[in-house]
Amino acid sequence: MESHANLYATVDLGAVAHNVGVLRDRSRSDVIAVVKADGYAHGAVPVGRTALAAGAVALGVAQLCEARQLRAGGVDSHLIAWLHTEETDFAGGIADDVDIAVSSPRQLQRVIDAARSTGRTATVSVKLDTGLARSGVSPDEWEATADLLAAAVAEGAVRLSGVMCHLAFGDEPDHPMNSVQSARVDAAVADLARKGLTPELVHIANSPAALTRPDLAHDAVRPGLSVYGYSPVPDLGDFGLIPAMTLETSISLTKKVSAGQGVSYNHTWIAPHSTVLGVVPAGYADGVPRALSGRLEVLINGRLFPNVGRICMDQLVVDLGPDGGGVSEGDRAVLFGSPAADRAPVPSAKDWADGCGTIDYEIISRIGSRAVRRYVNDPLGETHG
Repeated sequence: MESHANLYATVDLGAVAHNVGVLRDRSRSDVIAVVKADGYAHGAVPVGRTALAAGAVALGVAQLCEARQLRAGGVDSHLIAWLHTEETDFAGGIADDVDIAVSSPRQLQRVIDAARSTGRTATVSVKLDTGLARSGVSPDEWEATADLLAAAVAEGAVRLSGVMCHLAFGDEPDHPMNSVQSARVDAAVADLARKGLTPELVHIANSPAALTRPDLAHDAVRPGLSVYGYSPVPDLGDFGLIPAMTLETSISLTKKVSAGQGVSYNHTWIAPHSTVLGVVPAGYADGVPRALSGRLEVLINGRLFPNVGRICMDQLVVDLGPDGGGVSEGDRAVLFGSPAADRAPVPSAKDWADGCGTIDYEIISRIGSRAVRRYVNDPLGETHG
């Protein structure tokens, strides 16, 4: 770990393991842990290894290159990748034994061609568009896809692994579209059965469905956000999930300013009286939303201090009060984290999301690369550099 780092994203792997257990218990099903976008910026390899050790049966990612990076990192479990372009290296994915989820007969044909060229059988899932109208095999292309799949399985070019879709209203548990999409998946599985094909894993449930709709679980659930400890339906509670990441740094500078002094760009905040400011070395390049300027609080020595002035690319400023709040240069400053871990009024990623009109998925996944990842409470007992 770099001793000169300014910013740390500390990831509690014990929390990840706990959250996988919660998801298994709530869904009464197996778990496919989603570790796309470098594990929602938590680190795909350590999070993935932890999730598997906690009972997850597979890991899911968006891009094939993400799955291959997991393989390069020593992960030898079932990996599923579902978002592809004309540049996707299907031959490489086949060589790395990645389950390739296809969204059209054209993608399936490219996988078949890659399998023939490499002389290896490709592992394939079919991703269905059951109503989200995003990626996935559209209804008008389903028959052609199913026929091509059956021929490829008979040829030995392809092995059918799974059938999947993405829910459009998973975060509205009682929305009727959830059951409609589930029924459409069941119909497609029945179509495949008539062609002599039986998928090993059928999965449609994202985090909210995994936590609230066990009837939608099928063979496994496929949670992302909740693996990292956040409730996708906060109005229904936190379900005992524990946020895994703490974003923290230290105060780089304190300084006195007089009444009337403007702070940060364009002086959007002017000190109403003499006070002491603290400089926090983190900004929007690190994932701190500029839109939170003047609405963010930082935990220092057990107390919350308000951000004043605009959040900059690399730093932000907090008002420590006329007496300096007992804060010194070098004191730990927590931007967000888990109250369960700190036993203090720690701001959460959801607080940030609420403050700038977005979702906590976006907040955690945008934590930048300058934040050094460090890992604690690893159930596997591994040491992370």
